[in-house]
Amino acid sequence: MTIGHVLRRVRAGTAHGVWLDPAFQAPHTIGVSSPDFADGGPIPESHVARGGNVSPELSWTAPPHGTAQLLLILEDADVPFPRPLIHTVALLPAETRTIARGGLRPGNPSVRFLRASLGRTGYAGPMPPPGHGPHHYEFTLYALDRPFPAGVRSIRAVRRAIDGLVLARGRLTGTYER
Repeated sequence: MTIGHVLRRVRAGTAHGVWLDPAFQAPHTIGVSSPDFADGGPIPESHVARGGNVSPELSWTAPPHGTAQLLLILEDADVPFPRPLIHTVALLPAETRTIARGGLRPGNPSVRFLRASLGRTGYAGPMPPPGHGPHHYEFTLYALDRPFPAGVRSIRAVRRAIDGLVLARGRLTGTYER
């Protein structure tokens, strides 16, 4: 029996996730999609940590007028921790409408990465514990009315600085199980 089986019922839950955080609230008017998986569908092996760890292609509808920057977060609320795990945090230019497959990697000049939950930068694909059951990975996009200052370098700093900046948001959910 794996640790995932033992902890199968232990889940962080969405209550402490970014989507429900009051500071991240805004109209859900941005449509987020991917040609690599359907909303609510399984994430292909090529996009998971042990299967290639290549970020999926993502696209979205136009954010509202006045958007100065976009914030993209990948979060897993099914981890057996007290809080959801943030896998990826990226800041994008406001005019961006798509991220190419593999585009969420350090060195991409159009993306500014911030430290995620485990101190990583760049894309960190799904890697749930074996036997823990399906995990839901939310790619959430936020339209911000002004850019984050250079001093904002981590998800913790984002959580402190985001209140009042979000004009609109959207999300795409994929699942993965080992």
